[in-house]
Amino acid sequence: MHAPHDAIQRYVYIDRAWHWLLAVFFFLAALSGLAFFHPSMFFFVHLFGGGTWTQILHPFLGLGMAFFFFALGLRMWHHNLIDANDRRWLLAAHHVMAGHEEKAPPAGRYNAGQKVLFWLLTLCMLGLLATGFCFWRPLADGLPITLIRLATLLHAVCAIGLILLVMGHIYMSFWTKESIRAMMQGWVTRRWAKSNHPAWHDEVVRKG
Repeated sequence: MHAPHDAIQRYVYIDRAWHWLLAVFFFLAALSGLAFFHPSMFFFVHLFGGGTWTQILHPFLGLGMAFFFFALGLRMWHHNLIDANDRRWLLAAHHVMAGHEEKAPPAGRYNAGQKVLFWLLTLCMLGLLATGFCFWRPLADGLPITLIRLATLLHAVCAIGLILLVMGHIYMSFWTKESIRAMMQGWVTRRWAKSNHPAWHDEVVRKG
């Protein structure tokens, strides 16, 4: 579908590329990690050539996921700073979920819910990165066994949190029409922008 003449660019090419590369590494890292999380999911190792290869590849897939997340995050973090308007938006979030966005303060480029999601994802990603090194052999050789066990537990907690947050992100992307197209093609209609992110729409209009 070609962009209409009054379309608004939401994401440039590099943002979209980083996002989809991140998505690929997320699913590969998640599946390879789940294979060792519980015996019922061990069959996922067949996607990676067996248990040994899965164990070898998982930390590198995790590093790839972290790289693309922070590469994208460095471009997005300043749009995700939470202010007083966002706190008022959170108090009216139940109206938004009911389809009455007009009862919430006008959202900027990202609404408060998206900003909270961004920082929770960042927290989980940092947790995965820090704990993963604690039991990645041979890097972890010589560390106290108590620390390794604690890091393994925290790694699992962060992984579950990340997976649940991404599931919510995917659901909301389909729930909010045009969000998928924005990340696929880079643009949204002026009507969508004015309805979902009115403050951002007005800012774009003012800048011409």
